[in-house]
Amino acid sequence: MEITPFVLFWAAIFTSNILLTNFLGMCSYLSVSKEVESSAGLGIAVTFVLTATAGLNWLVYKYILVPFHIEYLQFIVFIIVIAAFVQLLELIIERYVPALYYSLGIFLPLITVNCAIFGVSLFMVIRNYSFLQSIAFGAGSGIGWLLAILMLAGIRNRLKEKLVPAGLRGAGISLVITGIMALAFIGFSGIQAVQ
Repeated sequence: MEITPFVLFWAAIFTSNILLTNFLGMCSYLSVSKEVESSAGLGIAVTFVLTATAGLNWLVYKYILVPFHIEYLQFIVFIIVIAAFVQLLELIIERYVPALYYSLGIFLPLITVNCAIFGVSLFMVIRNYSFLQSIAFGAGSGIGWLLAILMLAGIRNRLKEKLVPAGLRGAGISLVITGIMALAFIGFSGIQAVQ
């Protein structure tokens, strides 16, 4: 039974959240999630890049790599497509939203090496998704990543007022919170999981 793009989109957000079930994209997730505004900006950028590069990489894979029997170059080609797209996005954000550009700092160009984005492109090939399934999976994964980083940023903002033991401050409490969020998302697993 083939999963429809609609179901795949919702499954990628909740039951198969790229961050909370596969733990891909943790570096920028932990580093940028200190403030809600910068987390939202990075989450939107990651969502946009995930959606666009999933479609672009599907087209490149199906119409260039497979016909010329050079599928073994997929890692390099996918990274080149992602890097070029992120560079274009970086130029646009710097030009039109300079406050977001400066608040994201080094993490905007590091979207290129965000393993969640590369992982979505690889999952798309491994699971043999169609073009629409790839777009739906990319968009859902991006929204799931955005949802996770916004939840962590909100919780971390609330924790500023609370007394956190010294051994758990910083990344320690963030990882504990992420683990609890991942357990909460497991509750959705009876709905539809992506295999």
